[in-house]
Amino acid sequence: MTIVPDDKNWTWVLERACPECGFDAASVELNEIGAKIRSINSAWETALGRPSARDRPAPSVWSPLEYGCHVRDVYRVFDGRLALMLVEDHPTFANWDQDATAIEDRYDEQDPTTVATALVEAAEVLATRFDGVGDDQWTRTSERSDGSVFTVDSFARYLLHDPIHHLRDIGEPFDDVDRH
Repeated sequence: MTIVPDDKNWTWVLERACPECGFDAASVELNEIGAKIRSINSAWETALGRPSARDRPAPSVWSPLEYGCHVRDVYRVFDGRLALMLVEDHPTFANWDQDATAIEDRYDEQDPTTVATALVEAAEVLATRFDGVGDDQWTRTSERSDGSVFTVDSFARYLLHDPIHHLRDIGEPFDDVDRH
């Protein structure tokens, strides 16, 4: 069975806490974005190190491995987008079809250990880029292909929800991020 594509617009997490995972974007301090990205890694490494990492809990639900591949790719895509936001005025981002990527890149066939290493590496690159954001850069803007406008600030907060929410999706405890 294939996965039903997620077509929700998750930008609402910038306005209120997520009732499913508890993430509260308003509670995140901007000077801690890089550290928060790094703090998520150990939970992902644990999940991807389990013998059951390839197992789907249900035929229509991604496995921890597939979610790990997605998070790795989210970090990579967001790093490229952040790089553009910091040098271009109001860049517009093409749509990224995460479900098509999962199929084309065969997330289900990748090696969990390799994915864990790549996820940590991608997280570090992105965290380092966020560490370098200057005070005057947090208000720089961008636009997604669906018309959603982000500042570097809202982009950072929106990003953090994804890997934390997916830890909840795979049943991996994570308490290092301020959630209320």
